[in-house]
Amino acid sequence: MLQTGAYDILFEPVQVGPVTAPNRFYQVPHACGMGHLRPQAHTAMRATKAAGGWGVVCTEETEIHPSSDLSPYSEQRLWDERDIPALALMAEAVKAQGSLAGIELVHNGHMADNLYSRIPPLAPLDVQLDSAYPKMARAMDKQDIRDLRAWHRRAARNAKAAGFDIVYVYAGHNMTITQHFLLPRYNQRSDEYGGSLENRARLIRELLEETKEEIGDSCAVALRLAVDEMRGEDGMQAHEEGRAVVEHLAALPDLWDVNVSDWPNDTLSSRFGPDEGYETDLISFVKATTGKPTVGVGRFTSPDLMVRLIRQGVLDFIGAARPSIADPYLPNKIAEGRIDAIRECIGCNICASCDALGVPIRCTQNPTMGEEWRRGWNPEHIAPKASDSTVLVVGGGPAGLECALQLGRRGYRVTLAEASGEFGGRALRESRLKGLSAWRRVVDNRIYELRQMANVALYTDSALSAEDVGEFGCDHVFLATGAAWRSDGTGRSHHFPLDCDDAMPLFTPDDIMAGRLPEGPVVVYDDDHGYMGGVIADHLAESGLRVTFVSTASVVSPFTVYTLEQERVQRALVSAGIELSLSTSVAAVGPDSVTIEGVYGGARADLACSALVMVSARTPDRTLEHALGQYAGAPTFEVVGDALSPGLIADATFSGHLAARNFEAGREQAEAALFRREMPAVPSSSRSDTP
Repeated sequence: MLQTGAYDILFEPVQVGPVTAPNRFYQVPHACGMGHLRPQAHTAMRATKAAGGWGVVCTEETEIHPSSDLSPYSEQRLWDERDIPALALMAEAVKAQGSLAGIELVHNGHMADNLYSRIPPLAPLDVQLDSAYPKMARAMDKQDIRDLRAWHRRAARNAKAAGFDIVYVYAGHNMTITQHFLLPRYNQRSDEYGGSLENRARLIRELLEETKEEIGDSCAVALRLAVDEMRGEDGMQAHEEGRAVVEHLAALPDLWDVNVSDWPNDTLSSRFGPDEGYETDLISFVKATTGKPTVGVGRFTSPDLMVRLIRQGVLDFIGAARPSIADPYLPNKIAEGRIDAIRECIGCNICASCDALGVPIRCTQNPTMGEEWRRGWNPEHIAPKASDSTVLVVGGGPAGLECALQLGRRGYRVTLAEASGEFGGRALRESRLKGLSAWRRVVDNRIYELRQMANVALYTDSALSAEDVGEFGCDHVFLATGAAWRSDGTGRSHHFPLDCDDAMPLFTPDDIMAGRLPEGPVVVYDDDHGYMGGVIADHLAESGLRVTFVSTASVVSPFTVYTLEQERVQRALVSAGIELSLSTSVAAVGPDSVTIEGVYGGARADLACSALVMVSARTPDRTLEHALGQYAGAPTFEVVGDALSPGLIADATFSGHLAARNFEAGREQAEAALFRREMPAVPSSSRSDTP
């Protein structure tokens, strides 16, 4: 592996307790939607990162007991010895690449509903569950605490048996019982586990000491701690009690993995935060205070910033979750001097959404994420071409760019034709809206890669008819012609166009993204429920317009709950002075007002406005598809991306990638990959044990 001198420090080995990491790249624990249900998929995903150069690769949080049952979410489990083989798969695969394997043990306290185990949840005090389930956790007595310590000790022993090198005590993200004991708002106990900081930190200290006693001879013991809750005086602050906790426990862990709480703060989307290093000021004191190896995160993608943080003594390890998802081979690319080839994370948090949705992880930038085992995909390797077929890709949006890129990597002769004057399609257009500038990376990375390929020809200002395609003489066509937002109100609630007066100026997100802004007071009607409605309203308000936001949803942009942004989205609109009318539908559109009605009933009302922006549904552009279907000289063709099924940009890049991988593979081969599943073992006897 060729290292460029400026970055040599990133590839130095680092001693962590009794083990040594081969370099300073550290994939911190992160959820992936695979967990105990999909151990082979989980193994393949983590092993890919180890192959990509990450010196330490960790699991997601790993439940230590059925009283910390996160069902239906699929995290890891180490309830007892029977879970060792599944976790050993991952540890062995990671270590086979020369990396260290880490495991994050956890008891989630009142963050676990225990819907599967049906065990009453545990907490420092009687408290309502932190979910919609109407139940309370019970206060732990001394025996419960002794039991918890025994469960953690057993899990640490089993983690060592599974082959892990680094074992975590986890006190962060507002998700762990250790952190709940630490925080006064959850812990008002009057015994030795409550009151003073020393008492509230007692459980963490005991778990650290007992874990080191159990396995510290051969495994490093890490503490993952949130040093700041981002709640100001209402919570722990890094340079006050956060620092005091670090000072109190400084000597115990072999490694400090430090961040902020809760999860939406630690996994801050690019829409609401800076590009890189946004936690650095809050965690910079930890290494100097403890003298121990320290890892921190901040969506790091710049090797220059990484080097600076190491040289300044802020960090020993460059921690990453999302950047390691967007580009599992990021360390290798730095080592090989291929900095421009790094697929930089765009901070859209689609990866995080999968954990909440209970499905394997995916990524806008990296369509192979989550498909390493099921489809056998690797982000840096793809099968060579199966023939000398020539290919035309029509449409240079995210699906077309990804399709052309992967076909080019396979070795096909590819022509990419874009009707407009620039590549990027919706990804480029959306990146011009408030808060979404990082999304341009979807375009920039792919254009850079395509321009390195001698077998790919790129053309803009090239609108093609069926006759043009036929005359081009290619063997196959991929149609990535995109979709357009509807202006007639058809959406989730209205399956037919609204009654709209012709005098009312109607706009769509496409108009706003093209720079065509309404005048005067405007109503933004969101019947899509994705991110777009909130973005458009915020964008227009920043442009100086008075905006009323009307939505059939009960909150602003409900999908953004999954991307950990919803509260920030709604707060942003309120802060911008936007009037919210939620659980409300537009019933009719007049010349100078819209008529609204409550989704759950109530009287109609008229909202005066000068324009209406419809954020409802999209119509796939199938014009060329239909024309080719009727044109006798047309080659074979396939529709991809939003032209096939409008969705997220992540759906579009995946669609383009899938089409390129499956080109000339045959239907049976493609379906075999699609339906590869991890199946539970079933006893051979059909006799039921139920009395």
